[in-house]
Amino acid sequence: MDIYLTFAATALVSYFIGAIPFGYLIARYRGVDIFQHGSGNIGATNVGRILGWPFGILVFMLDFAKGAVPAAVGLAVGAARDIEAPVALGVAAGLAAFVGHLFPAYLRFRGGKGVATGAGVVAVLLPLPTLAALIAWLVTVSVSRYVSLASIAAAAVLCAVHFAMTPEPFAPQQLILTLFCLVAVALVFVKHRTNVRRLLDGSENRLSDSRSMRLLTKTIHVLAVGLWFGMAVFFSFPVALTLFGSFETLAESNERPTWFPLPPEYKLEPGLQKSQGTRAAGHAISPLFDHYFLWQGVCGLLATVTALSWSKAEPGRRVHSVRSLVLLLALTTVVLGWPIERNVSDLRHARNAASDDLMAVANTPASSAMIVAAARAQVDNTRQEFATWHLWSLLLNMVTIGLVTAAMALTAQLPPNQSVSGGKLQTKEN
Repeated sequence: MDIYLTFAATALVSYFIGAIPFGYLIARYRGVDIFQHGSGNIGATNVGRILGWPFGILVFMLDFAKGAVPAAVGLAVGAARDIEAPVALGVAAGLAAFVGHLFPAYLRFRGGKGVATGAGVVAVLLPLPTLAALIAWLVTVSVSRYVSLASIAAAAVLCAVHFAMTPEPFAPQQLILTLFCLVAVALVFVKHRTNVRRLLDGSENRLSDSRSMRLLTKTIHVLAVGLWFGMAVFFSFPVALTLFGSFETLAESNERPTWFPLPPEYKLEPGLQKSQGTRAAGHAISPLFDHYFLWQGVCGLLATVTALSWSKAEPGRRVHSVRSLVLLLALTTVVLGWPIERNVSDLRHARNAASDDLMAVANTPASSAMIVAAARAQVDNTRQEFATWHLWSLLLNMVTIGLVTAAMALTAQLPPNQSVSGGKLQTKEN
């Protein structure tokens, strides 16, 4: 019974905290009935549009806090009360605060869209998916200038990343967070249904093509290309070459540290001793490849989307078309390289298994010369197949690095300060 009372009290308090209409109150303080201006919404976007972006940012921070604080307190109370699934109390508190913002009792249940409050809740409960959703929001706003579209995109990315990061999202230990994620995203879509209609008929409000918005687009592009370039070069050369060189040198040495002994089996065949170092380095680096290609894909997507927006807005400048083509080709090499690397990883396991079989056969006195020769031939075959596909993987990676290097050079020719006028971009005088 105490548990049910704890859940009920937490949810009720969280609802009334989430229902505090900060946007409405701040607008009234400034002498404005926010319901009668702009989109009529009490959220940060409409407040910023009517009162100025400093007030919009203030409302966003307050709405964010009224979602984050109840969720965090719910998690803490759940842990302190030794509730079997403490995350459940955090979800209950966060969801109640979110519903409070959408349907505040103080304003006859006429609330906001829930993006800021929902962001505060998920930032506490799902921090990594929230980071991905934030990036999606920033990119969509910078490219489209539609806050509503960015909010919908962020909600979709939040849900997608949660499912991608959770092997069994509907398992008992993950079910509560998964259901919360689905419910929260569904509510965001429902609250934005009028925005979707306006987006479809072309009447949705857009942010102005201001200097700050242009700077945001440029910043995202430069950071994405720079991170992509630095990651690809650092991983491919200092990390990979140093790691493999160090382990192979250590493996060929007869003076070994205690943590890397030399089994006698590795002395049976020429080259196996060095192979031990190669296998150790491969084992250390192979878990990084999925992250390597994933982050390359993220950076490539951000860089390409921002570049394509410039090609569309300013079709007369050839540099934008060249930039977009270079980035599309680079992103294509990443998409092709990921499955090739997965195949290389499978072949690495096959090569290692063949080497183990050879050592087992060679170390067995009863093994005939024919059996040893067959095992040795299998090792040669697996090594050759691995080397072929590994070479293709390396070449494709070098092509990626070359294209990203070209994209880095093209960042010296980013769009100047411009504004949209009559569907064309006009250069502003500084």
